[in-house]
Amino acid sequence: MENVMEREEKMQFAVLIDAENVSARYVQVIFDELEKYGFASCRRIYGNWSKESGWKENILLEYSVTPIQQFSYTSGKNSTDMAMVIDAMDLLYQNKVDGFCLVTSDSDFTRLAMRLREEKKYVLGMGESKTPLALTRACNKFVHLNLINDAGKDNSHVSTSQTGSGGDDSVTSIENVENAILSLLNEVGGEVDLALVGQRLSDKFPDFDVRNYGYSKLSVFLTQELPILRVHRENNNYRVGKMEKVSREKIEKEILSIIQKNGGTVDNLAMINEELKNRYNGFDLKDYGYSRVSGFLRSIKGLSVDGNVVRIKK
Repeated sequence: MENVMEREEKMQFAVLIDAENVSARYVQVIFDELEKYGFASCRRIYGNWSKESGWKENILLEYSVTPIQQFSYTSGKNSTDMAMVIDAMDLLYQNKVDGFCLVTSDSDFTRLAMRLREEKKYVLGMGESKTPLALTRACNKFVHLNLINDAGKDNSHVSTSQTGSGGDDSVTSIENVENAILSLLNEVGGEVDLALVGQRLSDKFPDFDVRNYGYSKLSVFLTQELPILRVHRENNNYRVGKMEKVSREKIEKEILSIIQKNGGTVDNLAMINEELKNRYNGFDLKDYGYSRVSGFLRSIKGLSVDGNVVRIKK
């Protein structure tokens, strides 16, 4: 009885799949992701079944998806798009669902997503990372199926350059994520709960998901990708704040300690810089007004720098 009540409290979704635009290999990801948001009370897939699309009968039966046949009556016209839009509007005015899950990477559905949201319906979009930004932003939430599918495999950490976050506009950039978090921290004037950070990012960027960047946890993502932030555990919650810059006096003492432990001489200046980065997450010479480690070391009294060698003056 309890399980029935839990299901009744979930949002009811109409799942509309563009078979001509989304591969059948994502079918499990589609419905696994949907379970996090609600229950699919209506499941339809649109395409020309006289043509090979990869969406086999056994797949549709397994996931209880109703195929809607759409012949291409006119060359160059996409009748599938029109059928999906008509059915979406019918379902909207019947008011039988709380939200719509539009499974497509086609930007032609951008206006439909906007229209559904105007009627206070939750719009969950799903498609590949090639999906135009206009469509991802028109949804309440957008899931990049290919990135989530890759993240679900037993692979080692996927770099941000592989996910496209480095220079691909299809995924929210690390820089934009950082700016949004810093804006939040400035608003509150201090630290915030990790959950609040996640909520802000989801509200601001419908496509934000740490799995898009090769991570499974937000805390790990922030620690690895945004060294300017400090993530720590407080009681049973994680807190996020700005990384405090270490005082110059403390850095100088650390440098002297490193050189002393090496017999008073270090013949690799880069080693000192790396050691400081290891000890202080987010350490950057630019915070102290220097672009090169040699210049910073020369400014410290008691040290002598000759080329790539630094030693303590006697």
